Amino acid sequence: MIQRETSARMPGSAPTPAGGPVRTCIGCRKRGLAVELLRVVAVDGDEPGNGARAVTVDAARTLPGRGAWLHPDPECVRAAIRRRAFGRALRITGSPDITAVVDRFPDMGAVDVPRQRKNR
Repeated sequence: MIQRETSARMPGSAPTPAGGPVRTCIGCRKRGLAVELLRVVAVDGDEPGNGARAVTVDAARTLPGRGAWLHPDPECVRAAIRRRAFGRALRITGSPDITAVVDRFPDMGAVDVPRQRKNR
């Protein structure tokens, strides 16, 4: 049997929430249980053929594709928008349409939502 050295990445060295899978919020970058976070995924946009992508909330957690996770907190959504984290986390080129995510939080008020750029 091979004995391994313990490192900073070994289980038990860092405090992690117990009770299920742990995910990282793309807004605040804090870790939390997956059951406490909202999953968002990229779906094809309204205009077929131009490669436009939209980000939507996957409440049932059954949509296919790469997902990203957010705390159900308007501050985390604002931070993710400010950091342009949706495109990076979902590996989308360009600025995805995130209006479906913003609409999920009616108490956010006015937010400058970056729109998909049109190719000229």
